[in-house]
Amino acid sequence: MILPSPAATRWPFLVALVLALHCGWSTQAAPETGRKGVRIVKVLPHFLDKEGRHTIHPSLFDRDAYQFQLKQNPDQRSGMRFDVQWRTPPGSPAALTLKLELRGSEAPTQAPVVVTSRTFTRGGFSQWVRVPLTEEAYQAVGELLAWRVTLWDADQLVAEQKSFLW
Repeated sequence: MILPSPAATRWPFLVALVLALHCGWSTQAAPETGRKGVRIVKVLPHFLDKEGRHTIHPSLFDRDAYQFQLKQNPDQRSGMRFDVQWRTPPGSPAALTLKLELRGSEAPTQAPVVVTSRTFTRGGFSQWVRVPLTEEAYQAVGELLAWRVTLWDADQLVAEQKSFLW
């Protein structure tokens, strides 16, 4: 039996690595006008049940299964919450404002529902911010179709992440 050489088994990995580095790891580019190093890492929209829970058990598999159940049964939902992970570079003392914009079946495309949350930076580490929707905002959105999360430094956009349909 003839085994392939080590170099022959490495070249597909190297080609994929070069393409990933050339094309960029992230599909969401940071705005040019923003502060260097500030970025939104992850956005997790969660339905909440009548008791305000997004999961029953701490397992990620159970969370996803419960979210699927809530998605299939709108009568079991009481609202939504967005968990946003974001990161700033070390030594960033300025305060940032997190802005959540939602489009849904009840909210017109021209005027999305806007939820803002003031937050403070802790440079060098990522942090999570929970942005719950009030019952009025949840009713105003209806069935969620698209979302966009942005970080603002006063009136300057520094980071953005949006859903596919935004």
